[in-house]
Amino acid sequence: MSTTDTLTLPVVTDTGVRVGWRGWAALIALMLPVLLVSVDNTVLSFALPQISLDLEPTSIQQLWIIDAYPLVLAGLLVTMGTLGDRFGRRRMLLIGASGFALVSALSAFAPTAAFLIAGRAAMGVFGAMLMPSTLSLIRSIFTDRDQRRLAIAVWASMFSAGAALGPIVGGFLLEHFAWGSVFLMAVPVLIPLLVLAPLFVPESRDPAPGRIDPLSIVLSLAAMIPVVYAIKELAVEGVASAAPLLMVVGVGFGILFVRRQLRLPTPMLDMRLFRRGTFTGALLVNLLSVVALVGFLYFVAQHLQLIVGLSPMESGVALVPCLAIMIAAGLLVVPISARVSPRIVIPTALLFSIAGYLTIAATTGPDSLGSIVLASILLGIGIGAAETVSNELILSSAPPEKAGAASAVSETAYELGAVLGTAVLGGILTAIYRTSLVLPTGVSGEVAAASRETLAGAMHAAEQIGGATGAALRDAAAAAFDAGVGVTSLIGALLVVAAAIVAAVTLRSSHRAPALDR
Repeated sequence: MSTTDTLTLPVVTDTGVRVGWRGWAALIALMLPVLLVSVDNTVLSFALPQISLDLEPTSIQQLWIIDAYPLVLAGLLVTMGTLGDRFGRRRMLLIGASGFALVSALSAFAPTAAFLIAGRAAMGVFGAMLMPSTLSLIRSIFTDRDQRRLAIAVWASMFSAGAALGPIVGGFLLEHFAWGSVFLMAVPVLIPLLVLAPLFVPESRDPAPGRIDPLSIVLSLAAMIPVVYAIKELAVEGVASAAPLLMVVGVGFGILFVRRQLRLPTPMLDMRLFRRGTFTGALLVNLLSVVALVGFLYFVAQHLQLIVGLSPMESGVALVPCLAIMIAAGLLVVPISARVSPRIVIPTALLFSIAGYLTIAATTGPDSLGSIVLASILLGIGIGAAETVSNELILSSAPPEKAGAASAVSETAYELGAVLGTAVLGGILTAIYRTSLVLPTGVSGEVAAASRETLAGAMHAAEQIGGATGAALRDAAAAAFDAGVGVTSLIGALLVVAAAIVAAVTLRSSHRAPALDR
């Protein structure tokens, strides 16, 4: 028997068998890709001003630099999660890590915006192999419910910490190196994973996965990609674009995908999972929470650097309290969630996030650093606690042999939320910025066009013009951007309210979730 065979885990239900030190060593190894991918989701927000100055992307290219990665990721997650169930989750993890590190290194030296967008898309392909594997391997390793609850809390904390750590790491790198350094950091993080995973992470797979259905894979891609792209186009270009047609096409293929899954004896994605209120409700909580979090980070990164005037490093340090409180909230909610129903825990936690968004809406301006730090802390409490509880419910609601598919659905909700956070909230912010910007007299047509394109373009133009006209342009751009931030913050608060309502209505007691496995 080979080494790989001896490390292969059988698929089991919650047995109460507690893991030893090797299980926790495996968890440490699995946190490396989680931390990296979540950092990657937000680090670009802080690198975007430098990328804009160097590569000079249009506003649409600027959004695509951020969104190409989660768009491809969202389209492939279900496919990769299912393939992991079939061929081995650890194997998919190692392939994804190798490809992600290579493409990240190439993207660091992108000569054009188009090249960088292509690199981000390729990173999405390999990232789709990483994320479902980490969560499904945790489901296979930690069969004791209490240990698994803590392990998922660590996983969710690392995901949340990575989102907050992105600006800090990005700020440090951008302070000392070119913007390509934010991509090169993937290499030293993923190399230890390639060493540690074969030693400590046991292989696991579905013992009866059924045959691969290529048509299901094609239908899932044909459904996800047009829908996500339509959302982006609708936010940026409005209903006059091709967005409505793309939405119809995506929904049509989605219906065909669902119908095929219901007919297949061994479907790629078991649609019966969505009949469970706990599973579907927890997914919606994840989706809405991530939309709010990513939207917040999108505009805060630009506000701190371009309006408040902080350096990238200083902007990252300003969000350190959010990082600490997000980790603490995710871990402290574990003993509470073991005793209190999630329909109480999650809405209560999300009240803090609502307060954070309302704080931003009420206190925008160049002197708003203190209120931004306070708002980020409040947002971190709510998102950190809610993500931990909802992810544990998603995994516990699904049969262990389908852990990869369930994890992929959870990750799809996260990545779709990342796209929506940037595309919808970012698109609304951009639209309000353009309509609110009142250019001072004496600004040429070329400068006016650049100023209306992005906030970074306006600030760069103001610096080049200088004098009273440059100062007037800077003040006008800051006022227009903050007008958009105020409206966007209120929309973010409403999204979190919706997540709290969903949790209160749909989530059942977490103590009853193990019965669903049987």
